[in-house]
Amino acid sequence: MSVVDFSDPETIAFLAAALQAAGVDGIEINQPECTLRIVARRDAPSVDPLVQILQTTSRATQSEKVTAPMAGVFSSLHPASSAPPLEPPPEVAAGETLGFIWIGPILLPVKAAKTGVLTRRVAADGSVVGYGDPLFEFELHP
Repeated sequence: MSVVDFSDPETIAFLAAALQAAGVDGIEINQPECTLRIVARRDAPSVDPLVQILQTTSRATQSEKVTAPMAGVFSSLHPASSAPPLEPPPEVAAGETLGFIWIGPILLPVKAAKTGVLTRRVAADGSVVGYGDPLFEFELHP
């Protein structure tokens, strides 16, 4: 798998042009080292999109988000489970299931990518979430 350099001006220009051609209002891409935000200006279509690149200079907080792997309906519990949903501040291990995304009849697990402590549950049960929407926030274990 190749890594895309979202700080490259050619990549940003390509993304901005593709978003405008598709009629998309904006996109935000978060990576550990930077965040790229491109917002189309619908009030002035002839103006180039607003592009923000936010460099992360400090990792002191070591805060992470667990995001939706696909659009669907969030559920904190498996339908066959009788256990209570995870609420902060439980410790979670990398690969641990934190919830599920319903896509029609399909149930997709949402797993923690890293070990840490949940600090906040962002998505409510039954809420519609989009790809990349934050579901949980947690602090990494060193």
